[in-house]
Amino acid sequence: MIIDIVSIFPEYLEPLSLSLVGKAQETGKLTVRVHDLRDWSAAPHHRVDDTPYGGGPGMVMDAPTWGRALDEIAQSCDSKPLLVIPTPSGKVFDQPTARSWVGNQSIVIACARYEGIDSRVSQHYQTRSDWAGVQEVSIGNYVLAGGEAAALVMVETVARLIPGVLGNPESAPDDTFSRADGLLEGSVYTKPPTWRDLEVPPVLLSGNHQAIDQWRAASAEEKTRNLRPDLLP
Repeated sequence: MIIDIVSIFPEYLEPLSLSLVGKAQETGKLTVRVHDLRDWSAAPHHRVDDTPYGGGPGMVMDAPTWGRALDEIAQSCDSKPLLVIPTPSGKVFDQPTARSWVGNQSIVIACARYEGIDSRVSQHYQTRSDWAGVQEVSIGNYVLAGGEAAALVMVETVARLIPGVLGNPESAPDDTFSRADGLLEGSVYTKPPTWRDLEVPPVLLSGNHQAIDQWRAASAEEKTRNLRPDLLP
């Protein structure tokens, strides 16, 4: 899978060379290419925004610059790219969305700043037959300064779902939001068995795998009931 990210602050995406995503790139399971949008600016001082039609505060990123960038990036993709635009007004980005993206070999994430990207960019690439569509997505009900932080979240979420990226293939199906029962992952513990007068539940030390499975199921339900009751059937 190849993920292209376009931003006016490419340095923001440097953490993608670290940890799990970095290892996925080292093993060839994922390629992340970061681009500076200003490289496609035709304006003085590499400007990429202008005042909004109709008035109002803030600036809007212009369509011509984004069009040149996206068209050129698409030429280097081996398959139809999916255009992803992080925006607080988009559909909620969740685990099912991330799983659906794994089937796309080419994803382009357009990181907006200011008041966002001229809406015609999304409209245009939604109708292009050489693109796999456009998805405007949000990582939560709040507003960030730009799409870069959201892009980091999305890439890491998708990367760990690519076959072979996780060391243990059984890890992902047991994750919160990936479990078959729809519950949160239950509480977890490691050594030592006693820490600051707090004990590990004895059943986890018993070696009785059936009892451990039952405890973990109960722990998942209890945690979900306390923290996310909206997820309960």
